[in-house]
Amino acid sequence: MVSESRETEDKERGEGSLSTFIVLLKGGEWAPRNPLYREGRCLNLDMYNRNIPYTRDMNKMSTVDVHIAKRTKKFPDEPLTNLHSFIDLELLHGCLDALNKKGAAGVDGQSWTDYNEQRDERVPQLLEQFKSGRYCAPAIRRTYIPKGDGKQRPLGLPTVEDKVLQTAVTKVLTPIYEQMFYPASHGFRPGKSQHQALEVLFKEVSFTGKYYIIDADMANYFGSIDHGMLREFLDQRIKDGVIRKMIDKWLKAGVLEDGLISYPDEGTPQGGVISPLLSNIYLHYVLDDWFIQAIQPRLKAASQLIRFADDFLLLFASKEDAERVMKVLPKRLGKYGLTLHPEKTKLVEVTGRDGTGGQTFDFLGFTHYMGKSRKGHSILKRKTSKKKLKASLQRTNEWIRNNRHKAVVHLIKELNRKLQGHYGYYGITFNGRSLLHYHHKVRRLLFKWMNRRGGKSSMSWDRFQRTILKHHPLKQPRIVHSYL
Repeated sequence: MVSESRETEDKERGEGSLSTFIVLLKGGEWAPRNPLYREGRCLNLDMYNRNIPYTRDMNKMSTVDVHIAKRTKKFPDEPLTNLHSFIDLELLHGCLDALNKKGAAGVDGQSWTDYNEQRDERVPQLLEQFKSGRYCAPAIRRTYIPKGDGKQRPLGLPTVEDKVLQTAVTKVLTPIYEQMFYPASHGFRPGKSQHQALEVLFKEVSFTGKYYIIDADMANYFGSIDHGMLREFLDQRIKDGVIRKMIDKWLKAGVLEDGLISYPDEGTPQGGVISPLLSNIYLHYVLDDWFIQAIQPRLKAASQLIRFADDFLLLFASKEDAERVMKVLPKRLGKYGLTLHPEKTKLVEVTGRDGTGGQTFDFLGFTHYMGKSRKGHSILKRKTSKKKLKASLQRTNEWIRNNRHKAVVHLIKELNRKLQGHYGYYGITFNGRSLLHYHHKVRRLLFKWMNRRGGKSSMSWDRFQRTILKHHPLKQPRIVHSYL
């Protein structure tokens, strides 16, 4: 599961999950992410879209993806052409079905339901315009969501039609680049997750002694991607003129904000369906390939890269190696228009002389620190970061305040869904105390706002427990992910 903040971002940009498009089946084949597929296996579920006449044949989709992957493997050092032929009516209809039906509208103000009512006419037109090169990428509507630290994160909201086409192009390109990306890259990839990145981090620090960590933070990464450099990277694998022309149009599409349209010279808007793939391609060449192929062979001791989207850590068993890389890293990123945040980027030594007491660092919503296992071994532990915990409680407080008028049974039922989502992400080994703290704070918030329901007399804490929580209990914290 994803954290509440991730869910909020997905809803804003109109997508269902972090890996909306493709999952890896047990047979090694590729298949679309939709309700028929869950956790790497096919479920024989009843069709949830019986009223929709267009349902892409799942076996055909898998065959197409495998065919693209085989072509990529056959020509590993050559750019591929004629990829746009894989985009047909069935694929576009399937991509439309995969979109979040409640996603926010783009500049045209059209919802998924509105577009779906015209799909018989609009989808064939979209396909013809795409293949003829006459499709014009509409401007992106920019909105902002809270980051949890008082700042706001910009999100671009494409139109429904643009989402359909971006999803289809992403679907075609993903099998190609999945054969190139390194295991160290975890963000926005099929079969990859934050918890897998956290597991690698735990094992590398706890069991291989990589105690020196470069905790890197790039300033405005998505808005700093150099379009010229990105085109050069795409040239190495993609030479399909139709798809490349379409990507150029998306890069040049204007951004609508406060009634004005601007045309940025760099960056990809966060929220675009294809943006995560393009950003992964960029960092694959700028960071991943450079560190693994050029830097690691020159180091004295073991090292490891862990990256989730634009957040990454560099782990070292040697402090000397860490200091050397710390000096060259800003120069490498600067060569491609990227900058490290001077205050947030630091070299961390996570262990002291006794195996504990070192420095802490935050990564993927957790504060990581060295501690002792039950057997007395030094291991990396984690807890919910103060910033994320505070942000979660603020959102929960706001939600309860705005929904306190609902019947108790419905209020707590919906609140339990939010608790389940929080536990699903933060329910990780060694984080039990933070979960209990969160649960306790939510109970107090519920008590507070239940006593502020209009026309109701105040109740004591004991009465609240006897009359409310006893009959409508809140979900108890639990550890969902264990790496031991």
